[in-house]
Amino acid sequence: MDQPRFHSFLHKQIPVMMVLSILPGLGYVFLGYMHDIHVPALIWYALVCLLSVHGWRLYRHFKPQSMSQRALDEWYRGLEWFFYAFFALWLVIFLIYVWEDAYKLHYIAVFTEIGASVVAATLLYPDRRLFRPVLLALMLPLAIYFALIGQWYGYILSAFAATLTWVLFYAAGSSHRLLIRTHHQASHDQLTGLYNRHFFIDHMQRQLNSLRESRGCSFLLLIDLDHFKTVNDSLGHDVGDRLLEEVTARLQPLLRGQGLMARLGGDEFIIIGDEMQSPDRCQERSRTLAERLLAVLKETYVINDHHIYISASIGISLIHGDRANGDSANSLIREADIAMYEAKAGGRDGVFLFNEEMSRRVESHLEIERLLHFALEKDEISLQFQPQLDAGRRVIGAETLVRWNNDKLGMVPPDQFIPIAEQTGLIVELGNHILRQAFDTLRDWHERGIVLEQFSINISMRQFTHHSFLDTVEDLCTRQLTPELRRRLVFEVTESVVAEDIQRVIAGMRRLQQLGIRFSMDDFGTGYSSLSYLKQLPIDEVKIDRAFVRRLDTDSGDQAMVTTILNIAEIFGPPVVAEGVESEAQFNMLVELGCRIFQGYHFSRPLPKSDFEAFFQANLQQNQ
Repeated sequence: MDQPRFHSFLHKQIPVMMVLSILPGLGYVFLGYMHDIHVPALIWYALVCLLSVHGWRLYRHFKPQSMSQRALDEWYRGLEWFFYAFFALWLVIFLIYVWEDAYKLHYIAVFTEIGASVVAATLLYPDRRLFRPVLLALMLPLAIYFALIGQWYGYILSAFAATLTWVLFYAAGSSHRLLIRTHHQASHDQLTGLYNRHFFIDHMQRQLNSLRESRGCSFLLLIDLDHFKTVNDSLGHDVGDRLLEEVTARLQPLLRGQGLMARLGGDEFIIIGDEMQSPDRCQERSRTLAERLLAVLKETYVINDHHIYISASIGISLIHGDRANGDSANSLIREADIAMYEAKAGGRDGVFLFNEEMSRRVESHLEIERLLHFALEKDEISLQFQPQLDAGRRVIGAETLVRWNNDKLGMVPPDQFIPIAEQTGLIVELGNHILRQAFDTLRDWHERGIVLEQFSINISMRQFTHHSFLDTVEDLCTRQLTPELRRRLVFEVTESVVAEDIQRVIAGMRRLQQLGIRFSMDDFGTGYSSLSYLKQLPIDEVKIDRAFVRRLDTDSGDQAMVTTILNIAEIFGPPVVAEGVESEAQFNMLVELGCRIFQGYHFSRPLPKSDFEAFFQANLQQNQ
């Protein structure tokens, strides 16, 4: 009896058994009192009550979410003896009353024994170790009693009792097999036959409870097949399914009873190792197993005459007994998932161990995510503006940059909280707030004589592809900006914005261009498809990534790259902005190469609104 779902089922039968014993038991006490056999009846009923107290304790102590496998096994052994004892007491009352022919109590005893057998078949069918011996112990004495009558009808009744015994065995056995089949379907993956995510988490939680008691250790391996989506897309899902079956067949023999494997979904598999006492041994075994898994997964697959070559990325999370108190199964799986993505970021086909540095990063990530939910409500989000200058050092534009100053975290860099905002979907609300503030600033400056040729705002992929983005921008433009001011707006996007559906993105860009909004390709040159996107997208401006500008005056490769970008832009038409200009030498070289718009610390850091206004006025006076 090793299935927790069945433990739970039998746990629910404890109070049922108590009620079916205590209440009818009062009738036997009354019959005993009426026919002068009250002493045995009272003793029997006292034992029923004592056993019920023990059963109630078993019922209350059952807490599978916090019980280790060892504790669960001990609880179940107690449950076994509880049911054995209860049905033994019903056999005793049968033996007491069945000989009372004078008072016709033997009829009640016979009916009681049959009723107890039916109850046993009904309540105990999940466990053959329970219902088989109990049914035999209850029905065999009944058949013997009928046979001892010594009359022809007694033998017939004995045969009927044997037949009823077979029927009860058959009914309980059929119910048991159905339950096993249903449980298998609910706990196993249909394609691979491995355990599924739900069962794995339940199993893992019990193992965490065991590690908490023993102070031992174990490990998780999260396996993700590299480029599996390509196989599905190019060869079809049938081949993909066959590949998953082959992967399963290769992985299972390598475990050799060292752990349990499940399929989390898609092309993700997870393994939890057996309990060990040495953390060093645990880490060594996890790495050794992971390397063996990688090696066997890279061997060629032949499916439907296709030769398929795949690799995998594996994340490892070590589980220590001293951590088992605070960590849940899902949090540890998340650690392994993070480590797996680190392996993918490192080039795939590798193993990465979740470590303390990653743990601190995850904790920081979660804290930023939690506090970011309240940033707008607490008015912690502000905008700064970095001047954009032409070759004559005249301010012609500004890039809008978001800043977050939190009471607890201090000033949080955008490269930390913006990705989190995108992952959580907060970027939509945050982006709308930025647009409103930026539009207000542009209108306010224009009314005060601070006239800019362009006003850039960064737009994230998640924000641009949100279903409400285009309508929101159109509404804000209508309410806050004149047609003249809209023509000064520049939305900066990166290649990631077109990673999923380029036609949808192009349609959205053209719709906004009808309002007068222009588009800039940010971080140009860092992606593998920059030239292709420049040809397809309605881009009005290109920004050279700061990574090329930073070593422009010292690295010939960066000089060649910047020259190439400027030549490409000249062919396709859009003007070029060089960001990250930090020295006079870089500025002069960019001017010589033909660049016309510049921004960077050499001219000014991003400035609060009032400081930008002062910078603009000073620049205006200087250039008059």
